[in-house]
Parts: sequence; structure tokens; C-alpha cells
Amino acid sequence: MTQTALQSSRTSLGVAALALFVAAANLRPAIAAVSPLVDHIRADLDLSATGVSLLTTVPTLAMGVCAPLAAYAGRRYGLQSGVLAGLVIIALATAARLLGESTWLQLSSAATVGAGIAIAQTLLPAVVKTRFAARAGLVTGLYTAGLGLGGAVAAGVSAPLADALGSWPGALASWAVLALAGIALWSAAKGPLSLDNVTAPAGPVTQQMPWRSGTAWHITMLSAVNSALYYCELAWVTPLLHDDAGRDAATAGGMLTVMISIQVVAMLAVPALLGERRGTWAGLALTMTLTAAGFLGLSYAPGTATWMWIAALGVGHGGLFTLVLTLPVLAGRDPGEAGRISAMAFFVGYGCAALAPLLVGALRDATGDFALAFGMLGAIGLLMLLPIARLRSTILRPVKER
Repeated sequence: MTQTALQSSRTSLGVAALALFVAAANLRPAIAAVSPLVDHIRADLDLSATGVSLLTTVPTLAMGVCAPLAAYAGRRYGLQSGVLAGLVIIALATAARLLGESTWLQLSSAATVGAGIAIAQTLLPAVVKTRFAARAGLVTGLYTAGLGLGGAVAAGVSAPLADALGSWPGALASWAVLALAGIALWSAAKGPLSLDNVTAPAGPVTQQMPWRSGTAWHITMLSAVNSALYYCELAWVTPLLHDDAGRDAATAGGMLTVMISIQVVAMLAVPALLGERRGTWAGLALTMTLTAAGFLGLSYAPGTATWMWIAALGVGHGGLFTLVLTLPVLAGRDPGEAGRISAMAFFVGYGCAALAPLLVGALRDATGDFALAFGMLGAIGLLMLLPIARLRSTILRPVKER
């Protein structure tokens, strides 16, 4: 390869990676933006803690229920257009939030946003397997960092934005601008992504999912818990810091932003430090343990060493998130199989994860604080060390043992 051709190849790869990063940045703002605005939303819509948690639960549930649509979209239109369709749905549904302070409207928009996220997010592992197979762990970390950064910015900016606009629906709807940027860049990167002729596997979606694979079920369990913990963080860490740890609203929101920002760094740093495949098992065990410790700390000592618990959730869950999303890529023998495992993990995992924020809200209403709920989340995290150990004997064996 000539020097010019090599430079062109690197430029193309960089443009493709950037498009992946910006597309991923659109997968969380519509959900993360809700938590800093909870007090305004509860007051205007007259909702309990359980009721307001539906704004997180509904899109998460939609992400699981609509995950099979990704395979149809990918098969019908190809991976490039399938992800683009997901971004368009996110943009339209997010913009619709500007139409009013109605519970029905906000929940409907949230559900539609979840459907768009499901399509784009489910197809991204197949995109990684197709375009970045030699750098799967690192690139998964890149788009996961984009996902986390989108959530961090939304969590930190939404409350000041609502104050500036004088409208929390306006603040929620403003994230449609980011989706438009994602649409533009993803469309412009059609050539560098080289996905024109790559489609999802044929056949009925649910029949194509690997229901009889123990490995796929272990990945699905980890995906469910990973997502449940993440959405509970987005929905309830700020209220916990405010109610149980005695922080003022601005400080609590700022601490959530710091936590998510640490996660973004960990999303990139952990896979880079571990390398491809060989360090994944130890990384999963360590990051899951740190994440569980963060939840248990906030449960039993929210006002003591609070920054330590925030740091544990930041480093632990940031690294964990990337490693879990890497598993379908590692387990799949080709882009189609990676997509099927990913679809199963999202279909089942997000369906289960959607209940977690609702359960935390119900326990908060019943007990008056978050101690029991966050203690349960920490315990569930520790239980996930069992499926992680199972995966060690299959896809996470060291290279020399394979």
C-alpha cells in the first residue's frame, strides 16, 4: 500500500469512528436529561416518585420490546440506513417533547425515543464487527464513551437549560439538535463506513435469536443488570444525594455529572488497558465489584465518603459498560451472529432492566429513603460474578487456552 493510500485509509477509518461516536452520543440524552428536572416535572405533572420513574422506565422498556425491529431494519435497509432510521426517530420523538406539559405526551415521546434507540443501538455491534473487527474492544469503548458523554452532558446541562428557556419541555426537546448532528454526520460517513451491502440476517427475528445458547443467556443476564444499574443511576442518584445525603439540588446534579464523566474516561481507558479479549474476564469481575461497592456505599453510608462511592460507580460502571457491550462482538463468529446475540441481550435485558427504576421509585415511596433499594442493587451486582465466572470458561478464556 502506498503512503497516500495508507493515509486515505486512516482518514476513512477516523471518519467512520467519529460517525460511530456521534451516533452513540444520541443514545442517552433523552433519558439522562430527565433526572435533573425531576422536581419540575413532578410538580407540573403532579407525579409521585413511582410515577416520575416511568419517564425512565417507559423508554427503557421500549428499547427492549423494539430491539427486534433492528434486525428487520438492518435486513430491509442495511446497517447504514438502519442506524440512520433509528437516529431520525430519536430526533423526531425528542423534538415532540416541546409540544406541551402533558403526562401522556411526555410518556409517548419517551416510548418513541426508546424505539429509535433500540434500532440504532442494537445494530451498532454489527457495525463494529463489520468495520472494526481488528479493534473491536477499543472501538466499542469509543462508541460507549460517546454514549456516556451524551448522558453526562445531558445530565449537567438540562437543568440550567430549563432555567434559561423557562421550560423543562423545551430543555428536553433541545436534544433533538444533537440528533440532527448525528444524522448529518452518519449520512456523510456512508463511504468510510463501507456498509452499503451489509444487512442483518434473514428470517423471523425471534427465531434467529440464540435462545438455546448458554453463552448468549449469560451475556443477556449481564446486559440486563448492567442496564438496570445504569438507568437507576440516571434516575435516582441525584435524588438520593439530595434526600439521603443532604446535598443541595445543584450539588447533587453536579455530582451525577462528575460520576458520568468519570465513566466516560473509564469506558475508553479500561478496554485500552486490558487489550483485546485476554483481560476481559478479570476486567468484568473487577468493574462489577467496584460498581456493587458504589451502590452499597450510597445505600448504607450516603453522607460518608460520598465522593468515594461516586468514584467507584464512575470507574466501575464505566469500565463494566464497555466490557458488557463488547461481549456480543467477542462471542459472535460473524456480524450476523454478533447482531443476533446483541438483539437478544437488548430484547430480554432491557425488558427486565426497565422495571428497575420503577422498583426503586416504589421502594422509595414505601420506605421514605433509598437505603433498601440501593442495597438490593448492590447485592444484585455481586450476584453477577457467577455468570461472569461462567463466561470465563467459554468466550473469555485467554488466547493461549483457546
